[in-house]
Amino acid sequence: MSSVFTRGGSRLSHFLGRRSSVYDWLVPHWTRPLTLSDWLVPCAFSISAATPASASGMEGKRPQFGNRHLSDPSRVFQHNAWDNVQWTADQESVAKKKVEENSCQPVPSDKQEEYENKASSFWDDFYNIHENKFFKDRHWLFTEFPELYSQVSAPDGTDAVTETNTELRDDVQGSLAKTFTGLGIREDAGDAYPGASSTYRILEVGCGVGNTVFPILQNNTDPGLFVYCCDFSSTAVELVKSNKQYDPSRCLAFVHDLSDAEASYPVPDQSLDVIVLIFVLSAILPNKMQNAINRLSKLLKPGGCILLRDYGRYDMAQLRFKKGRCLSENFYVRGDGTRVYFFAQDELEDLFTNAGLEKVQNTVDRRLQVNRGKQLTMYRVWIQCKYRKPRDPVNGASLI
Repeated sequence: MSSVFTRGGSRLSHFLGRRSSVYDWLVPHWTRPLTLSDWLVPCAFSISAATPASASGMEGKRPQFGNRHLSDPSRVFQHNAWDNVQWTADQESVAKKKVEENSCQPVPSDKQEEYENKASSFWDDFYNIHENKFFKDRHWLFTEFPELYSQVSAPDGTDAVTETNTELRDDVQGSLAKTFTGLGIREDAGDAYPGASSTYRILEVGCGVGNTVFPILQNNTDPGLFVYCCDFSSTAVELVKSNKQYDPSRCLAFVHDLSDAEASYPVPDQSLDVIVLIFVLSAILPNKMQNAINRLSKLLKPGGCILLRDYGRYDMAQLRFKKGRCLSENFYVRGDGTRVYFFAQDELEDLFTNAGLEKVQNTVDRRLQVNRGKQLTMYRVWIQCKYRKPRDPVNGASLI
């Protein structure tokens, strides 16, 4: 059984290779060099009614997502997207069967090892091809994650962030000197580490070419803000540094492997207010995710938070995979060698709570995207999370 398109009211019971919008990364399966249009292949289910709202969203400056519900299926093409669209039992069954089918022929172990060992080169190839033309800037982040505004820069004047612990900026010069040398980072005179004199610090892991970082620098006008950003791909980091908006006085870009729990960050533990993970945790081996989150948790100040948005189970991208692309359960390799995992809510809950963090939000965002020009509908499933580091130990657990 396959997924179902809706096209002007008629239903096609097979996948159609038509173009969608560029801001989401769909799944091709070609081995030739990929063009931008190769990624834009939609699939979808039939339309259902909506469920109550939840906080979620993808692009553009607009009201918080979760507020546009489809109560009348005949109106589906009146907007580009509908929030929290409920799946029918048949749709759920179709999705499960499709995943069973595309998981029955796993990638051979020797190829899996190659994808792991050459992971950085696959991402370098991706950014060498697309540079900064693939993803759009994520201005929607400020609607979904007001924590990206520090206290003095929040547009409504509210306290949208964690308290600043300036006392944590103690003398860590000696302990971080080796880290700076290894990362090729020059220390600023008078600072124990880059950004040490700032009052609000944000780290984005998996920054790509800066589609999150630069909107943060543009929208957060707090003079005490400092943003760190890192990516596995050295090509991506160089593209960030070469961007005319890159300001070394407010931002530090560096190469880092999230999956290496022993790799150093250019900041001490308990120094960050916010850590941002946007479609990045899904790119590493599932058995390395817990150590990665544990390490990030240590970097947070008490009261600091991790903000995540990533692929959810049965997203249309997962259903598009063919046999022979599955690495392990819900973990796949794309045609260009990059990998992706599709999460369930409880998996992310376990990852974060096992790292000593408390849930603020863990929401499944089922969205119906619409191509009104081509009269196509497409289902997406994402998960959005906020987890906070306790200010005091909870139930005897220590802050890590």
